[in-house]
Amino acid sequence: MTQTLTITRPDDWHLHLRDGAALAAVLPDTARQFGRAIIMPNLKPPVTTVEQAAAYRARILAALPSGMAFEPLMTLYLTDNTPAEEIVAAKASGFVHAVKLYPAGATTNSDAGVTDIRRCAATLEAMQRAGLPLLVHGEVTDGDIDIFDREAVFIDRVMRPLRKDFPELKVVFEHITTQDAAEYVAEAEGPVGATITAHHLLYNRNAIFTGGIRPHYYCLPVLKRETHREALVKAATSGSARFFLGTDSAPHARGLKEHACGCAGCYTALHAMELYAEAFDAAGALDKLEGFASFHGPAFYGLPRNTGTLTLSREDWELPAELPYGDTTLVPLRAGETLRWKAQ
Repeated sequence: MTQTLTITRPDDWHLHLRDGAALAAVLPDTARQFGRAIIMPNLKPPVTTVEQAAAYRARILAALPSGMAFEPLMTLYLTDNTPAEEIVAAKASGFVHAVKLYPAGATTNSDAGVTDIRRCAATLEAMQRAGLPLLVHGEVTDGDIDIFDREAVFIDRVMRPLRKDFPELKVVFEHITTQDAAEYVAEAEGPVGATITAHHLLYNRNAIFTGGIRPHYYCLPVLKRETHREALVKAATSGSARFFLGTDSAPHARGLKEHACGCAGCYTALHAMELYAEAFDAAGALDKLEGFASFHGPAFYGLPRNTGTLTLSREDWELPAELPYGDTTLVPLRAGETLRWKAQ
């Protein structure tokens, strides 16, 4: 049985850092484990221009504790009105690495998102020419579509037409949650990848309801059936370079999670690699973790691999019950529980 595992320093290809005091509270957790991260742009107001991305990047770097090495990879928030000229500027900037598609109303702070992907044709064409990836939150938001079916319907309604119209556009299907999405990405022609979270590898939808409502397991896209979780594990541990790590770590104040209308999102930045190690260990695939966490993402984005390392040891430790978060607290996924792996 493997007791320690040393891998090339990993990257997080889907991360929410928030802003202000919240940013300062959570950034060190990510920087301790990851060399780089794709930073989500769904602030209020959203990051829609290169100028705004530069300012947000500066705030992130200013909040980074002394002695920590971490590179934020910035993104823009796609709207119905994003001009093609902004894509040219984004590519030229050197620090904007992707554009994020949020269907309007799909998740936290997505109200300014795209109402109809067809309105973005000129922008998507500019992205295809520039080689700038499109990151998609892959759910439809129609009220008549069951929440557990939103991802599968998105594939047919949006992804397939999108890939047909823009076959050379690099697309990342973010935080996939279903067998449908895993199979689509594995079989798709052209430059398509997908991120997978640790919580979707470890849990099915029963986790939300075990012993009562468990709000800290509520995220979007929502956890799915066990058959889908098993398909995600198969994809993540397959060795396919199309699948890579994206925590979708999404901090919310405790009071906004434990609420009559609670926010969606799981906070996993503190213990992300420990959770991934647990999932890969359970699948008997620890030898595949480095590729998933450290190699496949840089290859897709055309970036070099990190040069440092991260060591994971089989060691029991107790996760804190809560963490400081500005003037309040947040609750990490599996708060107060014992984890079996420890990142050094």
